[in-house]
Amino acid sequence: MANHKSALKRVRSDKAKTLRNRYQHKTTRNAIRVLRGTTDKAEAEKLLPNISSMLDKLAKKNVIHKKKAANLKSGLALHISSL
Repeated sequence: MANHKSALKRVRSDKAKTLRNRYQHKTTRNAIRVLRGTTDKAEAEKLLPNISSMLDKLAKKNVIHKKKAANLKSGLALHISSL
């Protein structure tokens, strides 16, 4: 167990950050799943900028690696172009 007040605060703040990161990551994954499931090209093109922004924010906060975000965005763009 933590022996210092700062370590106890770090435990509390880490728990809150973990919950927030998990929520944002899961929300992004669900949005990607919706985009991949759509068959309408116009709707998919409308969803892409929002999802790209979500991925960039996750990469900026180091929730996911920046290259993983880039790979996901390029894969989604390829998916949309193939519709």
